[in-house]
Amino acid sequence: MTPSRDISRLIEIMEALRTPVTGCPWDLEQNFATIAPYTLEEAYEVADAIAKNDLVELKEELGDLLLQVVYHARMAEEDEHFDFGDIVEGITKKLIRRHPHVFGDENGDKPDLVKGIWERIKAEERAEKRAARAALGLAEAEKGFLDDVPTAFPALQEADKLQHRASRVGFDWNDARLVLDKIREETHELDEELAKGQPDKDRVTDELGDTLFALANLARHLDIDPEEALRRTNRKFRRRFAAIEDHAKENGTTLDDMSLEEMESAWQAAKGK
Repeated sequence: MTPSRDISRLIEIMEALRTPVTGCPWDLEQNFATIAPYTLEEAYEVADAIAKNDLVELKEELGDLLLQVVYHARMAEEDEHFDFGDIVEGITKKLIRRHPHVFGDENGDKPDLVKGIWERIKAEERAEKRAARAALGLAEAEKGFLDDVPTAFPALQEADKLQHRASRVGFDWNDARLVLDKIREETHELDEELAKGQPDKDRVTDELGDTLFALANLARHLDIDPEEALRRTNRKFRRRFAAIEDHAKENGTTLDDMSLEEMESAWQAAKGK
């Protein structure tokens, strides 16, 4: 089988990998649940290539992510639920429907008008999904107000989404400084728990989680993406720690042989730059 620019070749390859007896033993063992972590991993690697502005890497990572879509589509087709063509039809239908200001005759020349169009159409789509499930005899579980926020999000992003959602109905602080007070309250409770002779790990975990949740809330009030804020700090940490490594090499030593004081001195020097 030869490579091709045609998506059908990729679908054929996946079908061959999943064919009983002649296919790949590892691929044949997989299911939606076992593949899901790889799907998330590939999405993060796409984001990482973009952050690095590495277009060579981005091309490869997008291919890996596309493979995940084809993989899930093949498993669904085997169970006679849907196939890759159904996925393509579904997303093209959604894009056309959600852009009547482009493909129809609605006025959407301003961002707020476009947002209004999207919210209305998404509400219509949710109603149609409920009707489709009912037609198939599938019980529609009653959803809570926050149930549309995926639990598979990174925890910090999930916290941000939950808070945004709750704020729609007025469950929110009206001043960022009040959130700062909440952060101080949570860190005080964390400090009290740690001050105990034998702190309860579950309690400490809860208090630390409350503190992180409050910090995510502050980021939202300041109109800052908490994930991006933490990524920036992660990058800063990488740079400064690399400076410690460089310092060790310049002085003919290793990280293991450096004292904490030497590391701190190199860290502060990097910070000063």
